[in-house]
Amino acid sequence: MESDYKDIINLPHHVSTQRPRMSMEGRAGQFAPFAALTGLGAAIRRAAEHPDEQVYFDDEMLQSLYNESFDEE
Repeated sequence: MESDYKDIINLPHHVSTQRPRMSMEGRAGQFAPFAALTGLGAAIRRAAEHPDEQVYFDDEMLQSLYNESFDEE
């Protein structure tokens, strides 16, 4: 594998003269997980409010959550 990149491994990093550098916030947003965990924050807050409460999902609730996750795409 090392030989695969032998011709480019020591080249200098390209810095554009045409475009400004992207901000750290912009870069972080670009590589964000695209809301893969939508609703997780709210679920964590609810769990924190009631730490002793155990939540059980029936088949209907699981199917609803499953369908909801694909409806948002």
